[in-house]
Amino acid sequence: MNSIPLHSITPVDLIRHELESTLALQRAAYFANPVPTFAERKADLLKLQAFIRDHREAVIDAICADYGNRSRHETLFTEIFTVIDGVDHVLKHLKKWMKPQRRHVDLMNFFGASNRVIPQPLGVVGAIVPWNFPINLSFTGLIYTFAAGNRSMVKMSENSRNLARLLMEKMPSYFPKSKLAIFDETGSVGIEFSKLKFDHLLFTGSGQTGRAVMSAAAQNLCPVTLELGGKSPAIILEDFPLRKAAERLLFVKLLNAGQICTTVDHLYLPKGKTSEFVIMAREIVAQRYPQLDSPDFTSIIDVRAFNRLTNALEEAQAGGATLVQLIPGKKWDAATHKIAPHIVLNAPANSILMQREIFGPILPIIEYSSLEETIQTINKGPRPLALYPFSNDKSKIQTLLDRVMSGGVSVNDCLLHVAQHDLPFGGVGDSGMGHYHGYEGFVTFSKMRPVFYQASFSALKFMWPPYKTFASKYLNFLTR
Repeated sequence: MNSIPLHSITPVDLIRHELESTLALQRAAYFANPVPTFAERKADLLKLQAFIRDHREAVIDAICADYGNRSRHETLFTEIFTVIDGVDHVLKHLKKWMKPQRRHVDLMNFFGASNRVIPQPLGVVGAIVPWNFPINLSFTGLIYTFAAGNRSMVKMSENSRNLARLLMEKMPSYFPKSKLAIFDETGSVGIEFSKLKFDHLLFTGSGQTGRAVMSAAAQNLCPVTLELGGKSPAIILEDFPLRKAAERLLFVKLLNAGQICTTVDHLYLPKGKTSEFVIMAREIVAQRYPQLDSPDFTSIIDVRAFNRLTNALEEAQAGGATLVQLIPGKKWDAATHKIAPHIVLNAPANSILMQREIFGPILPIIEYSSLEETIQTINKGPRPLALYPFSNDKSKIQTLLDRVMSGGVSVNDCLLHVAQHDLPFGGVGDSGMGHYHGYEGFVTFSKMRPVFYQASFSALKFMWPPYKTFASKYLNFLTR
């Protein structure tokens, strides 16, 4: 940086310098204390929890400002509570997770040798966080990063400017820069961030951006955890009560106005059930969100996303689809970026709604005649992040578990597998790779380091060349 003439320094140069110097600072701190104690890790986790409690109202207000309108209760439920409860869960298990694991010694145990797997911190973990659950997705990653004893650099979304400002202003009172650094997206930050030589990189976002992040990380052979998305289906089977399924499914589908990577993207219904479902849906949704400007109904994040969704609805309708608006009044409001919940019937197979992840309050319904038909249709597409089967028939549920691969599954409800702290969360194929949450999250951000402790007498002595009769007989015995 010092060798570059001042007149030729660009904003990207400044960004790169800040990122690289922060990484160097954190790596030096890691080398100075490579294996934090349980007490140090516990203190870090409690600081994360304290930050959320101390700034609860400011966090809620900042996220609401970033959205235009974000339901206060949704933020409390999906972000504030999730982080507080997540810290509590990890603290209950962390001592056990940190203990070296004894492993069997195959051939030399009778000579006193031993095996251990020692969980050790990787070093510095980078995290690129999306806008849809910016506290949940940044702090949950930090919970497992810190539990494993690492340091972290976090890059927030360009759509989380108010929240990023709050975090950057207040977080230094809780963590030094050598432990945690937050970065706003001011242009080119994400690109430069993904080029850094982290010890692990966690990315949550779209598949398209995920490919670019993975490509950049590959230049440094940096391991990545990619949490992407996709078109996650719900399937209601004939035996399951339709009203119960509708109540549960529509709660999750309209949570955060459908802007959730694990939400139900589209619904498969038994042939002839659509009219009944639509009647129920209108009643249920109108009770929960009486009008478009309800404070409990969250806005679409920005103009680009709003236009993408409204254009997709109009395209489907022009192609012969029927749009069923689920609350009275306007279909949408450009000023507030709110879109009324819609069911879409007979959407063309080549329409945007059927080809791309929807990420909004729009639910296409597809009728099916047989479960096998549905399985084949799902399997023709990319593997989804989540699968939501509704049935009380255990054999049919098992058939779906066996035949349809997805990142996670919630049976007879939606989204809940994500909220279970003791279950790993992660996609498969196009919906992502790697896991975090639960013990698997601790493992993701640790090096599970194998260590063999040789006994005072080595059985391998019998194998040293020149190979003698004993070695020959013993090897022949082992390989018979």
